[in-house]
Amino acid sequence: MTYPEAMVVGLIQGVTELFPVSSLGHNVLIPALIGGSWAQDLSVSAPESPYLAYIVGLHVATALALILYFWRDWLRIVRGFVSSLRERRIATADQRLAWMIILATIPVGIAGLLLEHAFRVFFSKPVPTAIFLACNGLMLLGAERRLRGRTQSATAHAPAAQALVTQPSTAQPAAAATTGLGRQEDERVAPPREPQDAAGSAHDTEVARGIIIDGRLSAMGLGKAVLIGTAQIAALLPGISRDGIVTVTGMFRGLPREDAVRFSFLLSAPVILAAGVLKIPDLTGPLGAGIRGQVLVGSLLSFVGAYLSIRFLTKYFAKQRSLAPFGWYCLAVGIGGLIFYLVAR
Repeated sequence: MTYPEAMVVGLIQGVTELFPVSSLGHNVLIPALIGGSWAQDLSVSAPESPYLAYIVGLHVATALALILYFWRDWLRIVRGFVSSLRERRIATADQRLAWMIILATIPVGIAGLLLEHAFRVFFSKPVPTAIFLACNGLMLLGAERRLRGRTQSATAHAPAAQALVTQPSTAQPAAAATTGLGRQEDERVAPPREPQDAAGSAHDTEVARGIIIDGRLSAMGLGKAVLIGTAQIAALLPGISRDGIVTVTGMFRGLPREDAVRFSFLLSAPVILAAGVLKIPDLTGPLGAGIRGQVLVGSLLSFVGAYLSIRFLTKYFAKQRSLAPFGWYCLAVGIGGLIFYLVAR
């Protein structure tokens, strides 16, 4: 692996891991489309491929960028987990969210250990990867179409709902409801409002907004959280984005787009970090011989790319922006890559 190859792959890994466009899909397609030494050096499906160990090892840098960007949130969530163990209860929003992340990560962890090799051997080739990438685009576009239909339906029913709200109510307060993790909560309690401190910094506002979203996520129920986390298994297929499939599954289960995106980011950090750590022994062993300098350079670029990506995406989705541009991109690259590869070959 040359330094130019390592630098390009490192940057692509960092950027595309967090965008809903599949980092593995890009890392399979780009070398194949370039051809020559790139296709030979950077083959994921090759037996004992150092390239696979390299790109998975880059996950450590990507995960560190995620943790650094959300360090205040992770500190709060970890404290919630520790306090839950100490107090032997799951009562606060942070405690519930911590356990949701842990339990929602288990299915993909087990599937990765059992299926990663088989999926890599059979699917990490240009043709199936291009097809899966196009399917990823259709998935994102379908989610946006469903969300748009749901929004139009809610708008159509708004006048009737408003009329009911304006009528005097004699109903008794709702009884306390049990959440998916067993906490008694009053369903009539309104969610906290976002802070309106004009003097506060943009980052402080973003942190406060994250706390509000985490409060909503913690109330969605354990079953839904595990179901959404299990969807990450599909991302073992090259071309299917981990963040994309989690976001889409969350949206189909009723989460607002921004909440689903944030949950995908929170789930990504432990999964990506674990995958990278498991590959570190390969990079320090025979497979890493001769490419350790390239690993360092690629990891640095992966870290920078991931940090800038998460910064951009957090602001992008905070403005209620659509997944559609990413869907059209995946559809175009998938179909275009498939046609180009088949014709060129």
